[in-house]
Amino acid sequence: MRKEDKNTIIEQIATTVKEYGHFYLVDLTAMNAEKTSKLRRACFKADIKLMVVKNTMLQKALETLEEDFSPLYDSLKGATAVMFSNVANAPAKLIKDTAKDGIPGLKAAYAEESFYIGAQQLDALVSIKSKNEVIADVIALLQSPAKNVISALQSGGNTIHGVLQTLSER
Repeated sequence: MRKEDKNTIIEQIATTVKEYGHFYLVDLTAMNAEKTSKLRRACFKADIKLMVVKNTMLQKALETLEEDFSPLYDSLKGATAVMFSNVANAPAKLIKDTAKDGIPGLKAAYAEESFYIGAQQLDALVSIKSKNEVIADVIALLQSPAKNVISALQSGGNTIHGVLQTLSER
């Protein structure tokens, strides 16, 4: 491969890393063509971009970026595919749903500006809440006191009404 072609691929990988906020390094070595095709379809449905890369090109692309991705470099061994997503836990959920006997295997991940190294981190990655989930939790917490006040006022109104009605009947 010519040096110009390599530089183009490295730039393309770097641009994709910048475009997406989170990415996962996955080992697809033991997957056959049929399973890989199913995984690609599942990624497409979940709005996850799956890209098979050469380890050296991925490392060079990461080195061109401003952030320090050096904790991921030890994971760049063997065949590597990268799952890019704007939702931090989407690839982790997909891997957990489709993985059988550890295939596809998680090598490492960069999610929510943190590094997760090793397959044992999969459960931690699945439990990360997305931005929309956090916003929903905050809204629910903010609505809770207002609902309590309204419910207290309504029940108080019914109680006072009941007392007045009883007194008027006597």
